[in-house]
Amino acid sequence: MFLTSNMGSGVRVVVLGISQDGGFPQAGCNLDCCQSVKNNLSLTKHPVSMGIIGSDGSKHLIEATRDLAWQLNLWNTIESNETLLSSLWITHAHHGHIDGLGLFGKEVINAKKLNVHCSESLSKLIKRTPNWNLLVESENIIINPFINSISYTPSPNCGFKIKPIKIPHRAELSDMHAFLIIGPNKNLLFLPDHDTWESTLKFVNRRTIRDWFKAERIDFALIDGTFWSSNELVGRNQKNVPHPTVSETLKLIGNKKFEDPVIKFTHLNHTNPLNNKSSNEFLKVKKMGWSVADEGEIFKI
Repeated sequence: MFLTSNMGSGVRVVVLGISQDGGFPQAGCNLDCCQSVKNNLSLTKHPVSMGIIGSDGSKHLIEATRDLAWQLNLWNTIESNETLLSSLWITHAHHGHIDGLGLFGKEVINAKKLNVHCSESLSKLIKRTPNWNLLVESENIIINPFINSISYTPSPNCGFKIKPIKIPHRAELSDMHAFLIIGPNKNLLFLPDHDTWESTLKFVNRRTIRDWFKAERIDFALIDGTFWSSNELVGRNQKNVPHPTVSETLKLIGNKKFEDPVIKFTHLNHTNPLNNKSSNEFLKVKKMGWSVADEGEIFKI
């Protein structure tokens, strides 16, 4: 769904990708789910990412994916705004969230001192990785490590803040942070990855999902929807790829209540039946009052 219109003034968040790191279809996949996409390229989906337009027209990107060219083109088409990025924010070091970072180097974009915001542990990884550190040495990017639960203003007159929230997720390379985007009118949570709701809620010191969302005054939540169920992990141990399944999340939150925020699932694995809007699983989510994020979707905050 591409919403092609200039949204005018105000802070807007644009969904630029809703797939798990490998995209949809996924490389090396010969399952029916991917074959159907290969026969209909309009069904293609891209690694999870979002763009934010500030009230001053500045542009801020969340996640650096390999599909950056397609995503920036979608964003420019929707917003009719081809200004350069003011900042890049990265949640963690897993492949699909950062593998496009090199595109900001001299071979492609040749960015000039782009402000990259990430955790201290991810900052150290970037500087230890030769091809990424070259971006730092060439001043294509400037690393700005953030501190957990401190709200940051990405640019002076952008009209919104970003609050990183540290979240438990497998940390082979770096830690993981969700981002709370605090707008002048509404707040949006971006939580594409975490291990379990139990560990996350314990870490943020909240009893339930609703308790946490209420405490942070969340109006929109784009949350981890990687797998519908553990049945998708054929030949793999779920301990090695921990994510709360959508089925588990639905059991925890039940049907939507009037006072609940808008909750949308994102970061869908290629095996997830939510990729098919005609599936029983997709219809169940919709019937319960929730939904799945769409590429090109816009949230006014």
